[in-house]
Amino acid sequence: MFYPRLSGDRYVNPFTSFGFKRLFGTESNKNILIDFLNVILPSHHQVKDLTYCSTGNTPLDLNLYCQSENGERLIVEMQKAKHNYFKYRNIYFSSFSTQEQIEKGNWNDKITPVYMIGILDFVFNENKNDDNFFYIVEHDCQEKLKFIYLELPKYNKTIDRLNDHLDKWLFLLKHLPDLKDPPIPLQENIFMQLFEIAKITNFSQTEMAAYENSLKYYRDMNCVIETAREEGIKKGKAQVIQEGMRSLLFKQLARKLGTLPDETRILLNQLSLEQLDELSEALFELGNIEDLHNLLENI
Repeated sequence: MFYPRLSGDRYVNPFTSFGFKRLFGTESNKNILIDFLNVILPSHHQVKDLTYCSTGNTPLDLNLYCQSENGERLIVEMQKAKHNYFKYRNIYFSSFSTQEQIEKGNWNDKITPVYMIGILDFVFNENKNDDNFFYIVEHDCQEKLKFIYLELPKYNKTIDRLNDHLDKWLFLLKHLPDLKDPPIPLQENIFMQLFEIAKITNFSQTEMAAYENSLKYYRDMNCVIETAREEGIKKGKAQVIQEGMRSLLFKQLARKLGTLPDETRILLNQLSLEQLDELSEALFELGNIEDLHNLLENI
């Protein structure tokens, strides 16, 4: 079956669920994720190797969750849409990484550090007039829990002003779909490997279909956000976004799984904005209605 392309881009959009997992979630290409992590993490927690972790029935099923060879827990999330409780949600997710390290009835100081890294396609409200795009939030837990946020909309360097490896990574993440060929400053081995993985013409028909669905959802989600912004009424903005996301998810689920049973629609109508966002991240991995119900039980 032929799938017409919605995108004329040469490279995958990393802010789509498919694109994010394509670039960072593949065992055979985990050196790409390691390279990225090592420009973000402090020098005393550099990663030589990592393992992609299975998270069972925890909400971490919706994130990229890894463990370094020294035991540090690493959660990486590409967040495309802003919502009011994003930081609180991160605290909730990261708590599972701590809980799994604690043997029942045996509290001690052997808990390894947990890093949650958010690559954001939006700017926090409280930071909107601040030019700083790199934030580290450290909780008072003996340096065991840190949140690192990259607000990519604030990153405005051009290709001729890239000073270091971090600059190159941020430029690449922000501009990858806009590039036609690898720019000279990004023609390092690690980036050339990434460009090859990200090349849309290398996708199979199944991968192309999954990417086009993921890209359509990303674009539709941006339209929902823009509609809410144009409403101009701050009080109702969250409700506009929530209803827009819910309507969009109904359409996407029906397209993928067929007509939704009434009981499923009732469950979806009860989801909060944060839960709808979580569901959107796992949308294209669902195979049937039963998968959807199992996911809804764990959100």
